[in-house]
Formats: sequence, C-alpha cells, structure tokens
Amino acid sequence: MPEIKKILCAVDFSDYSPMVADYANMMAKCSGAQILVLYVAPSLSQYVGFHVPPSSIESFVGEIVTGAEDTMNAFVKENFNDLNVEGKVVTGYPAEEILAICEAEKCDMVVMGTHGRKGIDRILFGSVAEKVVKSSKAPVLTVRPS
Repeated sequence: MPEIKKILCAVDFSDYSPMVADYANMMAKCSGAQILVLYVAPSLSQYVGFHVPPSSIESFVGEIVTGAEDTMNAFVKENFNDLNVEGKVVTGYPAEEILAICEAEKCDMVVMGTHGRKGIDRILFGSVAEKVVKSSKAPVLTVRPS
C-alpha cells in the first residue's frame, strides 16, 4: 500500500476552504503525514504593457502576497491544530503552481476544492481542479462545496 507522508492542501481562502482543510486534517491524522497548505495568488504579469508600469504591478502583487501570507498564518492557526503543517503563498497560475509544487515538494497526495462551475463560466474559466486531476502524478482528492 502506498505511504502518504506529505499532503498538499490547496486553498483559495473562500468560505469553504475550512472544509477542504478538514479533509486534509483527516487524511493526515490517518497517515501521520505532514501538510503543506498552499495558496496561489494571481499573477498580474499579463497586464504589463497595458499602460501600467511594471513597477506598479510588482508593488501591487507584493501587497497581495503580504496580505495572503497574513491570511495564511491565521488560516493555519484556525484550521490545523496539533499537526505538522507549513503554509506557503506563491504567485502564478493556480493549476501550474499546484502541480509544480506538488512535484518539487514530493507530495504524495493533493487535497483541493472545486467550485462546481457550470455552463459558460466553465467554458470561459475552466477548472483548476480538473487540470490538476488530469495532470497530477499524485492522487487528488477533490472537495465539492455543499
């Protein structure tokens, strides 16, 4: 049977991120795994050249990351007690970053939420969870909002 030593718990700090954390907690308690909680802040690099100086974009992204790190610290404290947990904030495209960090950190499982988009929203925005499920080398547990 495969061993689960490290779980990547991808969150977006939405109202149901604590539910995703509950599943990661449960899996970690059953396996004794470490948890890496990951938030991917949006990359605004695609806006360089739209009459916005790159330094302004970098400054804004820096503020987003600082705020997200504060939110991450509070989220970890509120949702993960007595477990071996690390919070991490990165910038980029969520699916790509989740996959890259999962591989770089040698995670044995990914736990993440789905937004359950339908219709035109799904066509326009796609699904981060779907991309991760299709491309991840590690098993992915998806948690749908209730």
